[in-house]
Amino acid sequence: MPDSDVGASATGTPGRAATLGDVARIAGVSMATASKAINGRSEVAPKTRQRVLDAAKEVAFTPNELARSLINGRTGTVGLLTSDLEGRFVIPILMGAEDAFGAGQVNVFLCDARGDAIREQHHLNALLTRRVDGIIVVGRTTDPRPSLGHKLPVPVVYAYAPSDDPTDVSITPDNRDGGRLAVEHLIACGRSRIAMITGEPQYAAARDRVTGVQNALAAAGLDLVGTPMFSEWTEHWGRDAAAMLLAQHPEIDGIVAGSDQIARGVLDTVRDLGRDVPSDVAVVSFDNWEILATNSRPELSSIDANLQQLGRLAATRIFEAIEGTEVAQGVEYLPGRLVLRGSTIPRR
Repeated sequence: MPDSDVGASATGTPGRAATLGDVARIAGVSMATASKAINGRSEVAPKTRQRVLDAAKEVAFTPNELARSLINGRTGTVGLLTSDLEGRFVIPILMGAEDAFGAGQVNVFLCDARGDAIREQHHLNALLTRRVDGIIVVGRTTDPRPSLGHKLPVPVVYAYAPSDDPTDVSITPDNRDGGRLAVEHLIACGRSRIAMITGEPQYAAARDRVTGVQNALAAAGLDLVGTPMFSEWTEHWGRDAAAMLLAQHPEIDGIVAGSDQIARGVLDTVRDLGRDVPSDVAVVSFDNWEILATNSRPELSSIDANLQQLGRLAATRIFEAIEGTEVAQGVEYLPGRLVLRGSTIPRR
């Protein structure tokens, strides 16, 4: 090669960026085929796709994102519309969704409606104006929320709080199955006189967890000791409720607490009464809020709702809808997992 050609680009023209036409010419295909190969379209044969990709690498071709969006009709953006960015349940869901989107090189617009319907509508309109490819709506509780309707031009997935419309796509933690996990673990630990202390009855999570506990006990031929005790999601309530339960039913050897906060109060009362956890009374709770669970005395065994996985699953459903894959309507319940610690298993 003559010295005068050293400064030329791979396209043969000094300073000119490679184009799709350059890639197509080198690969020996049409521009349409080159475009389909670079954008991952399925109708291109694997050998042809590789030839195009090799040609693109040879000329250092970088596809223009706007051009790509015009080709496939997408913007590569997704909206995450939430109601409670400060909530400890919402953040892991958003992290899981963003992890999934990041792996697919999708840009995310995050909007916090702060529980206000008017603000939510404003953010929804703004996302649609930006031509997002899909929207994930993340609720602050597991109670059903109003649907955004079916007139939107993009797919919508509801995470944590399911839509009240059964024809929407929703994903939420399986709190009833969590109750089953808690009871089966206590029974496996040799417990048979089990009580339940939980939070406010207007919350679906509180009711569903109680239902799961009662169903699991019935399946094992056991009855709940006393009645389910509903009130606040606080340590103070856990202390008071445990004192009342153990005064009325000193035979209790296992307690399911509706949250880690309630369980912390239960531990305090059991210890104050001179009984040992877990030897005398085993305690299992919900949420696996690590700052509470791992700093309890003893550390709490707790049902983890797999919230990051829930976020990733919501992102997957959005991807499937965008790609045209049929996504099952209705509510999809994501099972939790039991994290074992010292409140049910003695430390050796």
